[in-house]
Amino acid sequence: MEKEYEIEDVEKNTNNREYMVEALKNGASWVLAYASDRLHSDRDLMLEAVRKDGQLLYYASQELRDDEEIVYTAVKNKWRIIKYASKRLRGNKKIAIAALKQDKEAIIYLTDEIKFEPEIKELINT
Repeated sequence: MEKEYEIEDVEKNTNNREYMVEALKNGASWVLAYASDRLHSDRDLMLEAVRKDGQLLYYASQELRDDEEIVYTAVKNKWRIIKYASKRLRGNKKIAIAALKQDKEAIIYLTDEIKFEPEIKELINT
């Protein structure tokens, strides 16, 4: 049976890494929205979070939004989250392809430079 998470309890555990890990394991990824900045900068925690729900990249620190593995994992999970990736990674071919394969609308979030790459142009035009 899935554990219920009460907002009052979540708010008391914003800096509790173990609590956040447990919430992810229990399918309550929404709890990560309440995690502290310190936990939003925790690479291992946020990598696990975006594996479960790519949307959680939104809460990742700026540094982690520029981490290729984290962003790629998030985008593979939910293409639209590419808009929260760093500009550098919105110009990354591997990440761009992962997003475009899910929905060509992702093109609006890519850097202008990457749009001229042959593989990207081919994906857009098919």
